[in-house]
Amino acid sequence: MICEGRVVVITGAARGIGAAHADEFRRQGAQVIVNDVDGGDHTADVSTWDGAKSLVDKAIEEYGRLDVLVNNAGIVRDRMLVSTSEQEWDDVVRVHLKAHFLTTRHAAEHWRARSKAGERVSGRVINTSSGAGLFGSVGQANYSAAKAGILGLTLVAAAELARYGVTVNAIAPSARTRMTEELFPDLAGPEDIAPLVVWLGSEEAAGVTGRVFEVEAGKIGVVQGHHRGPSVDRGNRWPVTEVGAAVAELIAKTPPEVPVYGT
Repeated sequence: MICEGRVVVITGAARGIGAAHADEFRRQGAQVIVNDVDGGDHTADVSTWDGAKSLVDKAIEEYGRLDVLVNNAGIVRDRMLVSTSEQEWDDVVRVHLKAHFLTTRHAAEHWRARSKAGERVSGRVINTSSGAGLFGSVGQANYSAAKAGILGLTLVAAAELARYGVTVNAIAPSARTRMTEELFPDLAGPEDIAPLVVWLGSEEAAGVTGRVFEVEAGKIGVVQGHHRGPSVDRGNRWPVTEVGAAVAELIAKTPPEVPVYGT
């Protein structure tokens, strides 16, 4: 019961990974509000300003506060880059990246107000990225870009919200859901993702923030993001004719990148 009494909202939680999160949070003693446009306790579209605000407001109205925000809602519109429409791009970025921003923005306002009033805050945000956001995925330029954007949002939010007693982390899960079952039918079930998310939402996770975790079945891994690699400083402006040799030397000293999924 590591989350006993904590108030949790989870987006996109009518089924799949989000529903598994909700079940495990309840088993661990939390009060849970399920948000999903397809059903749940709260059906507003959290990719809109008012919809996201109403989700945070619902938690405050029903339980007096919000402790944990799990951003899970998402869609896919898979297509090769050259065939992707503007609408397909906008829809995926809106449902993933914009919704993550909006819910976090309104939750952060709530936590800041509580902190400034002298209350001890133990807020948690768990965002949902993807291996596609970490390494890219052929046929998913819109999804990969949105999920990569969520990683950047996570890092900035972790840095900015620490002063209010809030941690912000992200997961890159692999599990069998509606979005993955046709391509990856052998993936483990969504219930295997929930224990890490629930722990990140607990009081025990107070010292963990700005981290990205890969999680699949019984495996949890910490993702080491971009680090500065080898560099060379000429001391003044580079002649164009010398850049190629310098870049080749730097790449030779650098480990190869993880391949894009599907290549």
